[in-house]
Amino acid sequence: MDRTHSRYERFDTHDLTLRDELAIDRTLLANERTLLAYLRSGMALLIAGITIVEFAQAGWFQSVGLALLPIGVAAGLVGLVRYARMIKSVAVLRRTRGTKAGRG
Repeated sequence: MDRTHSRYERFDTHDLTLRDELAIDRTLLANERTLLAYLRSGMALLIAGITIVEFAQAGWFQSVGLALLPIGVAAGLVGLVRYARMIKSVAVLRRTRGTKAGRG
């Protein structure tokens, strides 16, 4: 991501303070929790789809189960893509701004 198009360009300091570092760490932890929520939802949709396909008697209900399978996979993939984008954005921020806290 180009620095001129960064979400963080409004912060025009050259070094990150400890408060900034802690905020970034909280962002990373929130990003991980969000990824886990996407993966949990995707797995729940997959399991529901497989269960419906196996035990449904009506043909239309089996169609619903089959539709849940790709939706579950898509939910997991969306979570992975969002996670990777945020990790990349934070890495660019740390690289371009540097840190006072000794990390970077």
